[in-house]
Amino acid sequence: MGTTHVEQGFEPKHRQLKTVLSEALETEFAVGQVLPNERELAARFGVARATLRQALEQLELDGRLQRRRGVGTTVAPPRTVVDVSASPDSWPGGPGDDWDVTGRTRGLPPLTVARLLGTAADEPVETVHRYRGGDGRPVAVEVLYIPSSRLGGSAVAGPADGSSADDAEEGRRVLRRLHRFALDGLDRSVELGSATDEDAGRLGRLPGAPVLVVTSQYVVAGTVAAVGVATYRADTCRLTIGDRNG
Repeated sequence: MGTTHVEQGFEPKHRQLKTVLSEALETEFAVGQVLPNERELAARFGVARATLRQALEQLELDGRLQRRRGVGTTVAPPRTVVDVSASPDSWPGGPGDDWDVTGRTRGLPPLTVARLLGTAADEPVETVHRYRGGDGRPVAVEVLYIPSSRLGGSAVAGPADGSSADDAEEGRRVLRRLHRFALDGLDRSVELGSATDEDAGRLGRLPGAPVLVVTSQYVVAGTVAAVGVATYRADTCRLTIGDRNG
């Protein structure tokens, strides 16, 4: 990386530095390569370390850099492209689904989910937990909420405390029961959010880190039979809608 001093101008120095660093990442560094330490970088660009940290933080949020304890700051691989188009005939766990079921619990849903389901706030639901990875790193986690009444009226048998060795299989069993119903429609929305403590731990992010939240409503016979809330790492994936080649 050559020496380029950032000059004072109308644009804040950390934004100018971010542009210079972005160009260097494209031309002088390979994916996974460790950047020089902050002292060296600050000296090369003639900026204060506080300014450098601002630029590095922005590049990390953009998914260009990764900071790993004990390793340093490395060049991140390209974002994983994820198609989140709504397929009107595809239940979770169906053919081509690349999510892994990690568990199943039973309890009360968040109030916002109960409203989407059209159920009472005190009506228990089955919850299926899933995980999605790509390029050797976490991409997303998801929780599917299904009222027992929508599964045929009775709760699914078996433990539901998230601690059983067969918990993942129990979750797959819940999904197979959903597959018995003809899916009439699927509504999907995407919004920017912040990682909760639980999601941050599973995604390898800090609590409050920016995430993309995809909410799916699965409709059967005019009723929302299930709601899925998937949380994607905003720094490692790019969501697309529809066929990019179409």
